[in-house]
Amino acid sequence: MNIQLAHLQTLATVARHGSFSRAARELSLTQPAVSMQVRQLEQELGLPLLERVGKRTYTTRAGELLLAHAGRALRELERGVELVQELRGIVAGRIRLGTSASFSIYLLPSALRRFRARYPRTELVVVTGNAPEITRAVVANELDVGIVSLPVRERELAVTALHRDELVAIGPPGRRWPRPRATAAELAREPLILFEQGATLRRVIDDWFQRGGAAPALPMELGNTEAIKKLVESGLGLSVTSWFAAKAEVRARRLSAVKLVPPLFRQIGIVLRRDKPKTPVLDAFLGTLDDLRRSLV
Repeated sequence: MNIQLAHLQTLATVARHGSFSRAARELSLTQPAVSMQVRQLEQELGLPLLERVGKRTYTTRAGELLLAHAGRALRELERGVELVQELRGIVAGRIRLGTSASFSIYLLPSALRRFRARYPRTELVVVTGNAPEITRAVVANELDVGIVSLPVRERELAVTALHRDELVAIGPPGRRWPRPRATAAELAREPLILFEQGATLRRVIDDWFQRGGAAPALPMELGNTEAIKKLVESGLGLSVTSWFAAKAEVRARRLSAVKLVPPLFRQIGIVLRRDKPKTPVLDAFLGTLDDLRRSLV
């Protein structure tokens, strides 16, 4: 039987994303090349490994069994390569990072750039999703590290604080705020554009409104911070978001902003499995995040 390592890696990437196109982007391949590799693997084994349901791709029972065993083999191979490189004094290997889209845009680029510059032999895979998705993937060892809004409830995870993020109210440019700080009751009387239900950030915001004795009336909901800011800028409503996500537009006078009363913060943390084996590449990446934590302070 001739099963190629690259084909197994491609299958695992498609299964993780649930999408051939997203897997192709991560692997720097064309979508037909990804499809061909999976098809060759299925022909070699004589069973379908993936099936499409609606717009998403799922593993079949055969695919699950293969990946359960192949995943362990791939991780052992990666670990062996890392140890050999360590003997040469080289930090090498792969880090699979899971985080939110907003963190990857506003918080992490400088740190990721420094990491790649310091350790050019490493491979960095960044997967975006909401906090529950990321923590589940870290628990399942599908991701090595997560950067998410806290709290997390999974007992398998070790949590390290990264940044205390202040939330602010934002409005269109030139808006005159009645006071230098906005209350929940004042914002609840306005049309609001908030992050979608189910996200940790939305729960933090909803709790703040509840403590203030107010409830937004049918807010517009989106899952993308950039889209929220654009709608606020166009005058469709106000929003509550992270200061680090809005400060560039506020300073450029494309948005206006005020602090909240009482002040509202969320804690951003680094999560990984408590039993995660330490490797040179993981230690190097955690060191880079520690540098980021100090710079944010």
